[in-house]
Amino acid sequence: MAKAFKAALLGAALAVSGGAIASTPVLSTEEVVTKLELPWDMAFLQDGTLFFTEKCRGLSVRLPSGTINKVHGIGGSTGYATSSADLFCDGQAGMMGVAIDPNFSANRFVYVYSSSNLNNNLSNRVMRFTIDASFRTVSNRTDIVPDIGYKPKASKHPFGGPGAHNGGRIRFSPGDGFLYVTTGDNHRGSGPMDPKYIGGKVLRVDRDGKAAPGNTPPAGFDPRVFTYGHRNPQGIAFRPGDNRPFTAENGPWHSDEVTALVNGGNAGWDPRPNMAGRGPCPDDYCGYSPNQMGAMDPKLRAAFMPMTDLKTYPNAMPPAWNNNGLSQGMFSNTFLSGAKWKSWDGSMIVGYSGIGIHGTPVGNRLDVLKISADGLSSTVESVSWPTVTGRFRAAVQGPDGNLYVALEDQGVIIRVTPE
Repeated sequence: MAKAFKAALLGAALAVSGGAIASTPVLSTEEVVTKLELPWDMAFLQDGTLFFTEKCRGLSVRLPSGTINKVHGIGGSTGYATSSADLFCDGQAGMMGVAIDPNFSANRFVYVYSSSNLNNNLSNRVMRFTIDASFRTVSNRTDIVPDIGYKPKASKHPFGGPGAHNGGRIRFSPGDGFLYVTTGDNHRGSGPMDPKYIGGKVLRVDRDGKAAPGNTPPAGFDPRVFTYGHRNPQGIAFRPGDNRPFTAENGPWHSDEVTALVNGGNAGWDPRPNMAGRGPCPDDYCGYSPNQMGAMDPKLRAAFMPMTDLKTYPNAMPPAWNNNGLSQGMFSNTFLSGAKWKSWDGSMIVGYSGIGIHGTPVGNRLDVLKISADGLSSTVESVSWPTVTGRFRAAVQGPDGNLYVALEDQGVIIRVTPE
């Protein structure tokens, strides 16, 4: 049953249009998929067919009729089907992103980002499959990006278990038609700035995984790299009108960030030891150093390793939003489009996975960001959820114009409708 409420606004003032205050939408929420285990991502066909992933169960499809098919032929050891036994879940790792080919009606291609132990080699992979007409079985697996990093079990880093910092969001741009892939740094200090290691990057590739023509990474970099210097970007979305990509990225116990990407740009995250006077760090990864447990104290924050190090890298891409300097597990983002969203039309929705690190308030919310045309600043309104709790893992606007959000703890996908 749908539940209606007036969206509570915290923070920025209401938008003004034509001399009058533009109204904010009244929202209703309704559960459309329930009894899920760790839902992670979603993708729609134009007829309302919904593909969604569960981190340890694999890929499913909800048909417009409401019927849900567990897709066979894709998955591995825990809850997956049997034909892709190399896929697994462990900690932060598992089946994450899903995307649908822009030419799906002709080729029936669907893409997933998943962790794999193929040939006993731990990695993350982007795989392309062909799904049958019944939306029940996939075939023709092609690993189009087989070499994304993975935090090894042998790592001695004290924070985050095996499989930490995978990135994992995949999206086709409606502008250039290429696939964008966000990858995490895997707790590898050298990774974000390493020209050959594709962890800590955003990739831009074609449907075969080849570098998109026009990528302009620095000399010596893997040609698939669109931007580098990232920590753990788990969201990417494209702004209506100019199709500019924006990432949503987890911060290091402070400063979750939304950033407008520039082709060839540096996001400014460099957790290597012996940088800017740093000494040795656990497992050669300084991503939590110096001691950042005082993230709520503004007097201490200046000493923290910055999320975007503009002192070391003055030409790095500056964030449009840094979550007021807090780390609350920023996750997925999407843009709202359509007149029924009223003052939120054209704004970004970004979700938080709800964590509260060492005194940081727990997130459990969606923010509405009105981002400047140049992508360098934003005003923010926070949407309270009086009847909904849990970690937001995905936010996608459906073909019906409504917002769909996946909540990990509750195991549900919710439709949010502006009335």
